[in-house]
Amino acid sequence: MSAKAEQAIVSLPVRLAFIVGSTALYLGLAVLGWGGFAAFFSHPALVALAVATAILAGASLLAGGNVSPGEREDRGNRWVLVAFGVIGLLAAYLPAYTDRKEFWTIDGNTIRWLGVALFAAGGALRLWPVFVLGDRFSGLVAIQPGHTLVTGGIYGVIRNPSYLGLLVNALGWALAFRSGVGVLLTALLIPPLVARMSAEERLLRTQFGDAYDAYCAQTSRLIPWLY
Repeated sequence: MSAKAEQAIVSLPVRLAFIVGSTALYLGLAVLGWGGFAAFFSHPALVALAVATAILAGASLLAGGNVSPGEREDRGNRWVLVAFGVIGLLAAYLPAYTDRKEFWTIDGNTIRWLGVALFAAGGALRLWPVFVLGDRFSGLVAIQPGHTLVTGGIYGVIRNPSYLGLLVNALGWALAFRSGVGVLLTALLIPPLVARMSAEERLLRTQFGDAYDAYCAQTSRLIPWLY
């Protein structure tokens, strides 16, 4: 058996445990914030949100990706992962809690369903590039073995589609709970996200040189035709 096949066999249970565990924690905090299972699942929109979360978790198991430092990594950017983790935990609990307490909420059940739709669409956009890049998609800012510059498909429009998906997904989660606090937490994702994009661009520029500069000149960084 090849080393790559052995690594895949070992990594699948680890990925499964991580995805199931993190999804259960995220949903569990939301359920806790809303006051328990009965209260949470009494709202059709929140049931749909939980179903969408489970579907996206299942898709992420099949999407590939890694957390390998590869051939070269910008280790100075790892603080961003801590920032994402802290904001993520707060976002799991606080929107549900403030929804239950009617604190700084946005009125209207339509907002809940809009949030569910944005959550699902953002999650799909978040995972799409992982399917495209496969094992070249890393949770770290790193150059992977056999790394090539992908410029087709969605990458022909924006350079960071997965990060756009992350923001839309987070905003959708906040709106599903009608939470102004959740919207604020989504905004707090932007500074570490910009730092992450800048670190990736510096690393890719050192790897691909003029070809990457030309690619940047033809595409948007995050929002098509705006940024």
